[in-house]
Amino acid sequence: MNKAVITVVGKDSVGIIAKVCTYLANNQVNILDISQTIVQDYFNMMMIVDTNASLKEFKTLSDELVQIGEEIGVVIRLQNEEIFNMMHRI
Repeated sequence: MNKAVITVVGKDSVGIIAKVCTYLANNQVNILDISQTIVQDYFNMMMIVDTNASLKEFKTLSDELVQIGEEIGVVIRLQNEEIFNMMHRI
């Protein structure tokens, strides 16, 4: 299993979850866990995903998610779970 963390942050608007989840489904990226909140019109979502079945390289997935974020006005980051954990370890 190739676990990764996706974060999505920005001003709330219609279709953010749909756009991201559609992209993931179309690229065989399985969502293992998802959490999202909206605080005073600001959208925040965190997903744990499995990229193992995707035919695309990790960098390509990351770059395309960044592009989707730019199109819909949010910041999307895809990070390897191990790197994410190391960055946030105290």
